[in-house]
Amino acid sequence: MIELGILFGLLLAAALTLIFVLLRRENRSTENADGLLIEQARRVQAHKDRATYNAGAVDGILPTARDHYRP
Repeated sequence: MIELGILFGLLLAAALTLIFVLLRRENRSTENADGLLIEQARRVQAHKDRATYNAGAVDGILPTARDHYRP
């Protein structure tokens, strides 16, 4: 029974620590946005790759208006 009390006590302490850390962070702005810019560049590149290397483009079929194909 003591073991259960210790287990639940540790779980409660961990949960309170996480809540404290998350509330302390608030909505601070980042000092640099390098990570966001890298993520945006990767997302744009992935979109271009999906349009360039889709099955229709690889097989030589001309894209239609709904394909959003931009080489």
